[in-house]
Amino acid sequence: MPGIYALINIYAESKSIDKISKKLQEMEEVIDLYEVTGDYDLVALVKTDDPASFRKFLKEKILPLDGIRGTNTVIILHTSKKNGEVVEE
Repeated sequence: MPGIYALINIYAESKSIDKISKKLQEMEEVIDLYEVTGDYDLVALVKTDDPASFRKFLKEKILPLDGIRGTNTVIILHTSKKNGEVVEE
């Protein structure tokens, strides 16, 4: 499946987590969404077509959301195991 897959770690104001989560659920680019413990509050797995569309998505849809204090994004380079199954190359 071509495209850019990324994990966006989101640091949010605690009073805004539910509101941000609902907004993210509505975005077609968001494949999975988790509320987590640790340094961040939410983790979103997203898919876009290419780096330019990812940049646009981040700048225009994620960062403007009220209550987001910061993000940290990691781009997925390779998947070795998914849904409990080893992924063959």
